[in-house]
Amino acid sequence: MSKSSQLSGFYKLSPKERVKLVQEFADLTDEEVSLLQSTGSLDLNLANRMIENVVGAFPVPLGIAVNFLVNNHDYLIPMAIEEPSVVAAASYAAKMVRDGGGFHANSTAPVMIGQIQAVHIKDPYAARMAILAAKEEILKKANEQDPMLVSVGGGAKDLDVKVINSMTGPMVITELHVDCRDVMGANAVNTMAEAVAPLIERITHGRVYLRIISNLAS
Repeated sequence: MSKSSQLSGFYKLSPKERVKLVQEFADLTDEEVSLLQSTGSLDLNLANRMIENVVGAFPVPLGIAVNFLVNNHDYLIPMAIEEPSVVAAASYAAKMVRDGGGFHANSTAPVMIGQIQAVHIKDPYAARMAILAAKEEILKKANEQDPMLVSVGGGAKDLDVKVINSMTGPMVITELHVDCRDVMGANAVNTMAEAVAPLIERITHGRVYLRIISNLAS
């Protein structure tokens, strides 16, 4: 009888119960199962809360790349990797670059865009101006959703409004510019976009459909 990978309710099981099914499916020995469950310093219960369908963890060697001078500051760079020579090569390259003054780097602010799409608007350009006029009110509403992000210097900092003509009529796109600090920001930006959507509808007398983070991370 052939085995099936269609395991209904697999996500509801405990890691140990999942491992038992995986052992049966893959014909693993008890020794292989023991290796699978050797999670090192990562607690299995914690791993189970981090991703879905956890059965174990995969520790890798942690090395330190040396010689790094970045923006005139010295750094030791941790590298978790199993491939030989990479740490040594990075250290050697950093040593050569160091002789020329080291690495120099800069970055833009960690700003992500949240888009709110409004349609069925009679005068889209007047709606655009109305949204811009209500900028402070909209940003205030957005920032009320994540006081923790605001407290560390992030939050909704600005907005822009675009009118886009489509086959079904004009769309008025409000773009929230959200400083996400050290996180990717999807939850924060999406929550802000959801919160200001009714406000956008009231201002434009239109209907909001899409309200979500953009993949445009320029």
